[in-house]
Amino acid sequence: MSEKNQNKKVVFSVRRAAEKLNNKYEKSLTVNDPVFTEPIHKTEEPQKEKLMLRTGVDIYFMIIVLAISLLGAVMAYSASSYYADHFMGDSMFYFKRHVIFLVASVLFTSVFVIFARPWFWRMFGIGIYIVSVILLIAVLFVGSEGGGAQRWIEIGPITIQPSELGKMATVMLLALIMSKYEKNIELNQRFNGHFKYGVLYPGLAIGCICVLVMLEKHLSGIIIIGLLGLTIMFIGGTDRKWLGIIVGVGIVAVLAVLFFSDYAQERVNTWLHLEDADPSGPAWQTWQGLYAIGSGGLFGVGLGNSRQKYGFVSQPQNDFIFTIVCEELGLFGALIVITLFILLLWRGYKIASKAPDKFCSLVVYGLTTKVALQTLLNIAVVTNSMPNTGISLPFFSSGGTALMLQIFEMGIILNISKFSYIKK
Repeated sequence: MSEKNQNKKVVFSVRRAAEKLNNKYEKSLTVNDPVFTEPIHKTEEPQKEKLMLRTGVDIYFMIIVLAISLLGAVMAYSASSYYADHFMGDSMFYFKRHVIFLVASVLFTSVFVIFARPWFWRMFGIGIYIVSVILLIAVLFVGSEGGGAQRWIEIGPITIQPSELGKMATVMLLALIMSKYEKNIELNQRFNGHFKYGVLYPGLAIGCICVLVMLEKHLSGIIIIGLLGLTIMFIGGTDRKWLGIIVGVGIVAVLAVLFFSDYAQERVNTWLHLEDADPSGPAWQTWQGLYAIGSGGLFGVGLGNSRQKYGFVSQPQNDFIFTIVCEELGLFGALIVITLFILLLWRGYKIASKAPDKFCSLVVYGLTTKVALQTLLNIAVVTNSMPNTGISLPFFSSGGTALMLQIFEMGIILNISKFSYIKK
């Protein structure tokens, strides 16, 4: 055999071996996956038209998250300094706690951002849903009470709010259901098609969490979880007729909670009749927050110069921290904060549109929408556009476990951003 023919044979053998290895690898991503057995892109679309790339994380999304986190840390100190000094004996108490949780969550999340692959989040979604249900049941028996509601579990110096975990768990499990049964959802059959897989299964996943959160008297949590569930179902392909029915049932459920809960009724009555409410009682927080917003003007009174944080806005480092932002940084600063969250929403949806499979896409859509919803509702509460329901401002409000979960959720999005399909 000539040297030329021998070289051709070697090249052909190497190429065949590489093709076998590649086919085996691609097969392991789908067929051998113990949870998700659907192909990562639709079979009716020729594979040759798409190319999967593994690149670095989305740098723009990371910069936006970093900017929001740093601004949140600065405002956490500015808003909490007096309260922390007066009640904790250390003006930097909440700031140091905020930074510790922020750094710890970034370090912890970085491991998943670097090493996790898309298939990992499918199994993670099932696990985190089970954990959240267990914690939501546990909080009803061993939870600590505050503000008329029992929502927290104290483990040493750490306080966990299971409903926050339930929000992420709902997004993850719904994304798995809607992607795994995508073909069934598209069928017109009611009990073996779109109703069973597009309505019944997702409805049970959402309902289980919502019922447990309702027992905590956490109306805002029910609203957010319900809206997140509807978002995932809508994007996942659930028939709009059924979505309309679910919205109707949800409204009835919320009204039922308002009817039977004295706690919720008091909040709604204060909102509807603020001018008649006791300004030194239930309306105190709302009025003081509005005073803070109004006194900020266009450019604010200056960073650290808030007057309302001196015992007027109670616990200003928590749900009403945005009012201190408005007072110290003015309308200009408030618009910067809002713009950053809008950019985060835009970039998150951009990542979702290029995600490697439908599951990852739905996860990114859901987690990004979660941040947007909480931001929107928090601003609505502090401006008295809706009743005061205890909604924190992501990355700003004090709360260690909530901050860690928010950073971890952004880490999930960053990890998924490393894997994307592009047209050849």
